Amino acid sequence: MEKPLRKGWTTGACAAAAAKAAWAALVTGCFPDPVTVRLPRGDTPAFRLNRAERGDGWARAAVIKDAGDDPDVTHGAEIVVTVVAGLPDSGLVFRAGEGVGTVTLPGLPLAVGEPAINPGPRAQIEANMAELAAPVNATVTVSIPGGEELAERTMNGRLGIVGGLSILGTTGVVIPYSCSAWIHSIHRGIDVARALGLSHVAGCTGKSSDAAVRRLYRLEDQAMLDMGGFVGALLKYLRRHPLPRLTLGGGFAKMAKLAAGEMDLHSTAAAVDVTRLAALLADLGGPPALVAEAGRAVSAARVLALAGDRPLAAAVARRAREAALAVLAGGVAVDVVVVDRQGRIIAHAT
Repeated sequence: MEKPLRKGWTTGACAAAAAKAAWAALVTGCFPDPVTVRLPRGDTPAFRLNRAERGDGWARAAVIKDAGDDPDVTHGAEIVVTVVAGLPDSGLVFRAGEGVGTVTLPGLPLAVGEPAINPGPRAQIEANMAELAAPVNATVTVSIPGGEELAERTMNGRLGIVGGLSILGTTGVVIPYSCSAWIHSIHRGIDVARALGLSHVAGCTGKSSDAAVRRLYRLEDQAMLDMGGFVGALLKYLRRHPLPRLTLGGGFAKMAKLAAGEMDLHSTAAAVDVTRLAALLADLGGPPALVAEAGRAVSAARVLALAGDRPLAAAVARRAREAALAVLAGGVAVDVVVVDRQGRIIAHAT
């Protein structure tokens, strides 16, 4: 029997734990270690402190983020929170420290100029601090050493979040391989594009298709959505929050999955249906022996090679476009770009 995947904790949950520990040091004179927090769905994880420091009117605590078995970019990062006692009725003020970004574009659930500490984590931090002493009158500064470098591996730059990472997490829990942070970035990318008044966005599966679509349409950064394999997450969000035009870009294999109706294009989620590709090849006039060989192929690339001059990539692009339009259910114009492994456009369905 396979061992169940281990869940982890979001940056927001870690920040809430560090903030609660630092606030406790100010209120009681002692750092609780481990510190237990209550999350929105009732989870009560306990976090060991990685640092605990205190001075006149301030305290600092840190925890190491454990994302469980999820391949999270922030797994192992140190989440540091400094709490400075405020004046009566000053309320709770948030600041971005080292490695935490600042919002510079509209469309996110935070105002321009605010630290990229999302509303969910802010509420978790305040609720857990209030368990010790309420009302909470303090300034909370969240830092992630090395966060600016880690942010280069996220979509933060395109979202207009500069200087570091975002503090995320609605529930506080990381479900392994749910890739919730990636899907969150896709949704926020659409929100930013809408707020900027953009009429055309592009969701691409990787760097090669991203570069090809940029060359084709000369789209700006905020129009480019790094969707990876999460085409379903992009399409379903656009159905609820439509924009006039969408381009989908990807390699032949991933677009073949979309053409077959798959909404998660990752290799672990769905395999290319070579039988379906072989049937397409037959529709394009492929001789029976060639179609049979295609049906036994071990990869989409092999079927494409067998197609020769027959426009198999174009047929896949058309069907991928139809699959996307079916999810969007009107209101969004769609075109699909298929690229080869060198990033050259081999089909374009409009």
